[in-house]
Amino acid sequence: MTADARPAAQPPTDRATPPLTERQEARRRRILHASAQLASRGGFEAVQMREVAEAAGVALGTLYRYFPSKIHLLVATMQDQLQHMHSTLRKRPPAGDDAAQRVAETLMRAFRALQREPHLADAMVRALTFADRSVSPEVDTVSRLTTAIILDATGLEHPTPEQLSAVRVIEHTWHSALITWLSGRASIAQVKIDIETVCRLIDLTEEGGATPWRGQ
Repeated sequence: MTADARPAAQPPTDRATPPLTERQEARRRRILHASAQLASRGGFEAVQMREVAEAAGVALGTLYRYFPSKIHLLVATMQDQLQHMHSTLRKRPPAGDDAAQRVAETLMRAFRALQREPHLADAMVRALTFADRSVSPEVDTVSRLTTAIILDATGLEHPTPEQLSAVRVIEHTWHSALITWLSGRASIAQVKIDIETVCRLIDLTEEGGATPWRGQ
């Protein structure tokens, strides 16, 4: 399957470019909203660049200046969705007794939010899967946001290297669980069990019970 793309200049959000003006930011928001709406209705295939441009009220060339390809656009859409989740979770933080419970509750709340929009979730995850090196900055941002959501839930102000490693494993498990659920290979109950199990790594590292393996 080939995502529509064309050679284009880097979008205004590239790190080498100046910050967006208020008007540019508003245009970018309309584009991301149109992408999410189309994906919500029809998944990955429904997000066509021409349709996104029309729905956002921008010229097709303008859309490509912001997002060089459909993959860039959908990964940016996932970044936007995670930022919204992060803000919502900060307003209503988890109430678990320990870090493992709080992280598990947080990730299941995020999972349920994606569950309400399965076509959108599928489109964003497929874009992450298809992303090549040209999309690395956007993919890295998605990873950093996921890590930030997990770290906020732990309440750890100065995580150790072992705790950061546990967070990465939890992040990988969450993404894998999302993929297996979207493909119909795991139920919500199975996802919950897997998330709760892997989140116990946080408590193990807090107790000093997890020692990194080192080869001889």
